[in-house]
Parts: sequence; structure tokens; C-alpha cells
Amino acid sequence: MSSSGKKRPPLVADKRYSARPAAKKKPAKKKATGGKSAARKTAARRKPAKRTARRNPILAAFLGLFRWLFRLTWRLAWRGAIVVAILIGIAVAYDYSTLPPLSKLVDGRTRGSVTLLDRDGNVFAWRGDQFGGVITADTVSPYLKNAVIATEDKRFYRHFGISPRGIASAIKINLRNGRGPLSGNGGSTISQQTAKLLCLGVPYDPKTWKSEKAYEADCRKGSLWRKVKEAVYALALEAKYTKNDILTIYLNRAFLGSGARGFEAASQRYFGKSAKDVTPAEAAMLAGLLKAPTRYAPTNNLARSQDRARVIIGLMEDQGYLTSAEAAQAKENPAVLSAAAAARAGGYFADWVMGEAPDFLTRDTTEDVTIRTTFDPRIQKAAEDALKYIFDTKVSKGSKAQAAIIVMSADGAVRAMVGGRQTKVSGAFNRATQASRQPGSTFKPFVYATALDMGYTYNDRVEDAPLTINIPGSGPWTPKNYGNKYYGTVTLTEALKRSLNTATVRVAMAMGLDNVRKVAADFGIESDLAAGPALALGVSESTLIEMTGAYAGILNGGRSVVPYGLTGLRLQGDRDDLIGQEGGMGERVISEGAARQLVYMMNQVIEGGTGRRARLKGWQAAGKTGTTQAARDAWFIGFTADYVTGVWMGYDDNTPLKGVTGGGLPAGIWRETMQRVQEGLPPRPLPMITPEPPKPVVQEQPRRQRRNDTAERVLLDVLGNILGGRNR
Repeated sequence: MSSSGKKRPPLVADKRYSARPAAKKKPAKKKATGGKSAARKTAARRKPAKRTARRNPILAAFLGLFRWLFRLTWRLAWRGAIVVAILIGIAVAYDYSTLPPLSKLVDGRTRGSVTLLDRDGNVFAWRGDQFGGVITADTVSPYLKNAVIATEDKRFYRHFGISPRGIASAIKINLRNGRGPLSGNGGSTISQQTAKLLCLGVPYDPKTWKSEKAYEADCRKGSLWRKVKEAVYALALEAKYTKNDILTIYLNRAFLGSGARGFEAASQRYFGKSAKDVTPAEAAMLAGLLKAPTRYAPTNNLARSQDRARVIIGLMEDQGYLTSAEAAQAKENPAVLSAAAAARAGGYFADWVMGEAPDFLTRDTTEDVTIRTTFDPRIQKAAEDALKYIFDTKVSKGSKAQAAIIVMSADGAVRAMVGGRQTKVSGAFNRATQASRQPGSTFKPFVYATALDMGYTYNDRVEDAPLTINIPGSGPWTPKNYGNKYYGTVTLTEALKRSLNTATVRVAMAMGLDNVRKVAADFGIESDLAAGPALALGVSESTLIEMTGAYAGILNGGRSVVPYGLTGLRLQGDRDDLIGQEGGMGERVISEGAARQLVYMMNQVIEGGTGRRARLKGWQAAGKTGTTQAARDAWFIGFTADYVTGVWMGYDDNTPLKGVTGGGLPAGIWRETMQRVQEGLPPRPLPMITPEPPKPVVQEQPRRQRRNDTAERVLLDVLGNILGGRNR
């Protein structure tokens, strides 16, 4: 039996089963081996990073700091954006609350305008801030509306008040041209420009600002903070008004040169028509003014303004506002100025009239005023053309000599005024009204007017010979004739005709200097007149307008004259004048008979005396030359039956003229002016006497043929009295 006490051997099955697990462990070991290998590889991949971090702790710190700053910046940025948006919203809401109704914003002038009408009722000049009336985006010419949008803000109807794209483009252009990012092009939308025109809602206050100019300069500041405020205000405008409302404000407030505020005023100023009726070419010219109103004003340089308009026409074509045919038509037929704007006539006259009326209705007016005047554009052009002709043909190039002209009617109504060689000006020094100069021999007619009014006649005689007068306190004074020539006993007519100094002084002394002074003053010469005998030779200073007005008194028959240019002043829209005519003929100074004799004597000055160069073919004319000491001033004043014209020539600094006397260039300017003024008018005779021709001298006959010696002697005595006259 098997119970011998020996251990039994293990069963084969145990071995079998023990072998299988052993066999199965090998793959497990492989898996374990594989797992360890993968772990080693992963560890190997991680080890370099760990080694790098350990090797570059600064980089790790920097990266960590960057991540922290980025997260912090992001958090602050979106929170800050929310805060900024809230602040902008508050600012926009505030500006929104301050915006008035649209009707309060279309006329932003701080003062009124003055429109001056000529004698026929046509506009010839403007002063102050011109406002032609309200136009809207709906009523204005579509060509003008589109031209403005194409030029200033082509995305106007698509943005919300500011244009980031436009700002970026402007900055790029500025940097490319070497300017600062905010210098030059600003990328402003029409809404932003309107905000600037409204001065961000700050009204003009005379107590705060030194002047309107200072106020406007502050409104145009271009700092970064100002740009921000403009953007905020533009957003408020967009919230308050429609796009067309904003455009309406812009169209009515934009400054467009020559005192024109708004496109209606500019259209009236440059083209004589409403902004509702402008053509594409005219619209382009008006829109072109927005960039630089003074530089591109067509009244300053029409060709430059037309070139600018062609650029605008190109923009309108590119943006589809004009067809190719319309654009070509507009370029081939550029806009031109109206007759009044092209002439730019009457600047000196307009300034003079503005100075004659009260300041509160002219220079300082807060209302729109219309002034009717005596101005005649045709006569003004005649005077300007005559002056230009003489200086172009008779005066050496580069001469600094100046001249002035006044043309008036016999009642003192001023028809034309040239205050200097530069005629297309305003606000310039007016030599016709502001320059006080010695009139020289043009004063002599008032000496002879005194004698004639005191009973002497044109044919009475006076001695022309060397003369010395002892003046108390001054010593001896010896007047001399021009050229030191003396003619003995001459008639009063001859003395005036030849402009004889010693004869004229003798007449003045005989009549009494006080009487001469009174006659001159009554004729309108208001300047201080000399007390001594030199008064007779025109040493007292006077203005051209005073002297010309005094000559008008001679023409009208001896009545005083106050030169005038204003015939009526009223507020626009009113029917009644606030001011009527101020000036014209006044009281009688000398008798009509004396005036008729004096006109004849002055006619002889032109017919055969010192004023021969002023003779007009087919016309009777009368006048007088004048040349002061050292030829510092040269004058000619004269008249026909229709008009009185005065001419002065000299230097502003009193430099003596070279080879010029009153009978030379001034007489030539007078003749050229009057030929143009009288053109087309029927000749009329002067209001003067017509002296009877001298009777033939009775020839002595043989005594055998004489029947009555006594009768013959009486006849000869009578003839002698008639032909000889009195010797004074």
C-alpha cells in the first residue's frame, strides 16, 4: 500500500498548471517591459523641459509675468472700455441736452450784413457777414449737395458721426507728407466739421472774448483734446438730428470767402443766383471753397478757383454723382463770376458810404441792412480804365506814384470813386477822401468867385507883376509866377486862364482874405484855411472830395454842395427807410450870374490855358489845374454840363513828382475819364455866359470926311470903356 510514510510526489497536473502561469508571465513581463519603456520615453520627453526650466529661471519668470500682465491688461481694457463708453455716453447725453432746435443753428453770425445797391438797384458790394437766407438739404441744388458730400465726406450717410477709416487715412497722408499725425488732413466728417462750426455749442460773448476773431480762432483749434470733444459733439448731433438736418446746418454756416456765410450767400455773392439754381460747374466751384475759402475765392483768382472746381467735378464723376457727359460739359464750360462780382467795383465807394452812415447800422450792425446809393458801375469802370490807361502808357514802369479820382453830379451825388491804383480792394487807404493835400491853383476859382460876386466882371483888369507883401510876424513874402513870367495888365479871365499867381494874390487882397475864406468854406471846403495871402494860392490842405464838391457848386449855379453817396438805408424786409439821403445842394453862395461868368473863365482854362490837355472834342468843358510847391501834388478838377470830375496825383510820402504838373498827367487822366463817361451822351452846353465878340476898331478917317468931331470923340470914349474896362 502506499502508506509507507514517504512523501507523495507532486502531481503532474500541478506542474502543468504551474508551467502555464509561468508561460503566461512572459508576455506580461513584455508588457511591463513595454510600459517601462513608454514611461521612460515620456520621462525622457519631460526631462528636457524640466532641465530648461531649471536652466532658465529668468525666462520662466518673464513668461509668467507676461501672462499675468496680459490677463491684467485684458481685464482692465474691457473694464476701461466700459467706463469710457459710459463717460462718452454721459458726455453725448449732456451735449444732446444742450442742443437747440434746428432753426436756431442755421444762422450763426455774430453780426449782420450790409448789402449796397447802385443807382439802378443792383447789388455791387457787400460788407459784414453776408447771409443769403436759409437753404436746406432738400431745397438746395442736388448738384451742390452732391458736390459737398463728394468733396468732404463721401460716407456721410453711412457713418455714425465719426469715420475711423477716414481718420486712419488722414493720419497716413499726414505722416507720408512729413507732418504730424494730426497736422493737415484731419479726417473729419461733415458732422465733426459742423460741430466745429457750432464751436461745440459755446456762443460768442463780447465780455469773454477780446474780439470775434479771437473767438473764431479758439473754435478752430486742432489739439487732440479738441478733436475728442468734436467727436463727442458730433455723436450728439447724430443722435439729435437727422443726416439732412446736420447737412442743412453745415450748408448754412460754412464760411466761403468774401464775407459770405453759407452757400446761399456765396452763390448770390459770386454768381448772382440762389444756391437752388446752380449748375454742376458752379456747384463744384462753391464746394471747392471749403478747403481754403480765401485762397480759392473766385474774386481773388478765378483761374485757380476753376482748376479747383475741375478736381471736384472729377470726384463727383468717380462717385457716380455726374455722368461722363455731364462731367465733360462742366469741365468744358467752367463757372464764371456774375458781372457785379467780376467787376469788384466800388470798393472805395462802399467803404466811404459805410463810414458816412452810423456805425450801429453799418460796421457794428447786428441786423441785415440794405443801402441804396448813387453809385454808377459804368462810370466807375470808366474812371478805373482811364487811370490804368494813363499809368500803363504815360508813366514809367515801377513808379510808386498814386492817383485818385472822383466823379459826381452837379448836386453832389457821387457816381464813382477811385482811391488809389489798386482798385479791386476794400478797407484800403482812400486817397480820394482820406488824404489831405495842398490843392495849389485849383483853389484859385474861389478867389475869382469872390470878386465876381462882389460886382466885378470876367473882363475887368488886374496887374500881373512882381509883388512883395510884408506879413506881420513872418516878414516879406514874394509870390512868383510859374516860369517867372509876368504879363502886365490882364483881364480876370486871362489871369485865371494862365494861372497867374501875383495877379490872383492882388485880387484876393483887394477882395479881402476873410471874404475869400468865407466863400470857399461856404462852397464846402471844410479844412482849416490859411489866414495869410498865401491862401489865394491853395496852401491850405483839403481832400479831393471836398474840392470836387466845391466845383460842383460852381457848375450848379453857385449853390453849396455836400457830396453824398447814400440815398436810403433800411433793414432787410422793411419797406420804410431808417435813413434817407444826407447831402446834396444847400444854400446859395454866389449869384447865378457870377457863377456863369466863372464857368466861362474856367472854360477858357481848357480852351487855351493851362488845361489844354483836358480839352474834349465836341464837348464844352471847364476846369482848373493845380500844382503845389516842388510838385508834391498835381491836380485837375473840371466839369461838363453833366458831371464834375476831380483828379489828384502824387506820392503817399510827399516825394516830389518828376516833370508832372496839373496840366500834364492829371489833365490827361481827367480827359480819358470824361471821354469814357460822356460816351453815348448827347453834348450839352455849359451854363456860362457867351461874351460878345470884340467890336472892330473904328478906323480914323481924313478930317475932311468927318462931319462931327464931338460925336466921334464921344463914340470913341464909349468904345474905349467897353473894350478897355477898369484896371484893378
